[in-house]
Amino acid sequence: MDLPFHTLDVFTDSTFGGNPLGVFPSATHLASDLMQRVAREMNLSESVFLGPPESGGTARVRIFTPGVEVPFAGHPTVGTAIFLASGLDLAPENGTITLVLEENVGHVPVDIRFEDGRPVFAQFTTAMLSEHHVSAYSCAELAAMVGITEHDVCGDLQPEMVSCGLPYHIIPVRSVDAVRRAVLDMAAWKRMVADSWAHHVYLVCMDAEGQGVDVRVRMFAPGSGVPEDPATGSAAAALGGYLAKADGRADGNLSWTVEQGIEMGRPSIIYVEADRADGETTAIRVGGTAVAVSSGTMTVPD
Repeated sequence: MDLPFHTLDVFTDSTFGGNPLGVFPSATHLASDLMQRVAREMNLSESVFLGPPESGGTARVRIFTPGVEVPFAGHPTVGTAIFLASGLDLAPENGTITLVLEENVGHVPVDIRFEDGRPVFAQFTTAMLSEHHVSAYSCAELAAMVGITEHDVCGDLQPEMVSCGLPYHIIPVRSVDAVRRAVLDMAAWKRMVADSWAHHVYLVCMDAEGQGVDVRVRMFAPGSGVPEDPATGSAAAALGGYLAKADGRADGNLSWTVEQGIEMGRPSIIYVEADRADGETTAIRVGGTAVAVSSGTMTVPD
C-alpha cells in the first residue's frame, strides 16, 4: 500500500525553521497501530492522519508523536489547517475563513487568513480552557531536573501544571541564558514526573532575544518520544492560560509573542492570546504561519 504524504514547517515562514509536520491525507481508515508505526517511521514531533468529518467539522484529524497518539497538539492544528486551506477550490483572494478540525480533544476551530489567494496565517481557539494543578516539587528540585540552579528559576512566577488538552509541567526561568543552559536530567525526570499528570517539561522565560518577542521557551517530551520540540502550540496554549491567570486582571485581551527552537537551530515564532472576563480566562488562541516543504509516498505493508 502506498500512502501519499506532505511535510510542512510550522510556526515559521522559512524552510528549515519551525517544527516539521507530516500530513497523510485520506488516512483515518488505517488501523491505529499502523498509524503509530508510520509516525515512528516519519520520526517527526507529530504526524497527522486526515479523513472526512465525522461530526459536522471540516475534517477528522488524528495526531501521533513517534511514541503515542495525543488528543490535541498545536503545530499539527496550525499546519493541517493551512494544508487544507491551500487545497480549497473556493479560497478567497483576501480575508479569513474558519475550518473546524475534529481532534480527539473535540472540535477545534481555526481561522485562516488569506492574502493574494494564499493562506498565510492560522489561529486556533482551544477546545478546552486551561486546567491548573499545583506542582508537587519545589523550585530547587525542578531546577535540578533541568540542569540549572535554584537561583535560575521562579521569582515572580511559580511552577504549575497546566493543560488545554495536553498537560505541561511549567517551570519559570529567570533569564534567556539559563534557558539556553538547561539540559533535562533523564534520571530525575523519570523519578519525578515521568508518571505524573504533566510529564512534558516546559521552560518559560519572560525575556527573549527576537525583536518584538515577549517570551522564550523550551519544551522536553521524552515520554512522547520527543527529546526536545522546536515549536509547541499546545504548550503555548497552556502558557496563555498560565500567564493570564498570573496576570490576574478582571477583564481584557492579553497577547504574547513566543520564541522557541533557538537552541535546536529551528527558530520558531508562536502568537498567543487570552481573553479575560469577570476575573476568569474565557478564551485562549494560538496562531502562526507554515510553509510547504515536501511531498512523497510511503510504502507500507497491506
